[in-house]
Amino acid sequence: MDITLVIMAAGMGSRFGGLKQAEPVTEDGKGILDFTVYDAQKAGFNKVVFIVREDMKEDFKRLIGDRISKRIPCEYVIQDTSILPSGRTKPFGTGHAILCCKDVVKGPFAIVNADDYYGSNAFKELYEHLLHAKENEFAMVAYELKNTVSENGTVSRGVCKVSNGYLKSVEEVLKIDNKGNCNYEGKDTTLPLNTPVSMNLWGFTQSLFNTLEIGMKDFLAHADLMKDEYLIPRVVAELISNGEASVKVYLTQDVWSGITYREDLPGLKKAIKGYIEAGLYPGL
Repeated sequence: MDITLVIMAAGMGSRFGGLKQAEPVTEDGKGILDFTVYDAQKAGFNKVVFIVREDMKEDFKRLIGDRISKRIPCEYVIQDTSILPSGRTKPFGTGHAILCCKDVVKGPFAIVNADDYYGSNAFKELYEHLLHAKENEFAMVAYELKNTVSENGTVSRGVCKVSNGYLKSVEEVLKIDNKGNCNYEGKDTTLPLNTPVSMNLWGFTQSLFNTLEIGMKDFLAHADLMKDEYLIPRVVAELISNGEASVKVYLTQDVWSGITYREDLPGLKKAIKGYIEAGLYPGL
């Protein structure tokens, strides 16, 4: 049975500037995705699907995909932008991106952001869950907020409420600083730094595609198509609210590393170098 890692790589990284998924983080030219795929493959994932835009596919393959495909089977899915209204260039969001994969993902799958380093432990727990998951038994890996913030600016995170190990709700919160200050549930507040947050590391079964297909039709019919997005956290929250799915939460102590801002790059390189020196990536 294929258990697939779906990598959302269609964003160009406007705050970072350029194709940040291809930015080298080691002296020999490897990027974040080399380490993400290594961790996932070691955990048991045996296929990778990259979601990209048509205008970046060839550059992405040349800079990243061709190297990774030497280690694990890879496929590409184009996030369709032909349905965007005139004047909008930003894709419709993560829900739409994942829906574009329905014809190439044929078993359980995990989704990740292309520009986040997640740590190896997260993939182990997610793989074990997906190996035995029944329909609508989803999963997510949550991180403590303090392990996901940036010293170089605010971040957006999915703030989670968890009960007895299962997700009860998730709300996208914008502009969280490194002290936890933000506007949450309509008021200015400071989130505890151990608050569990989503970094878009989810595990799903095939049943999600039917939900996304129905939801996308509704989105196109009723949303403000110039600015709204069809997002995975909102889809999941609605399924939970309606009692149509469960989401097991695996809380990890791993530290997020990423390149939201160009100024994050030196810290990421230092972290990756430390992991390599600690022997976490033999042969890579």
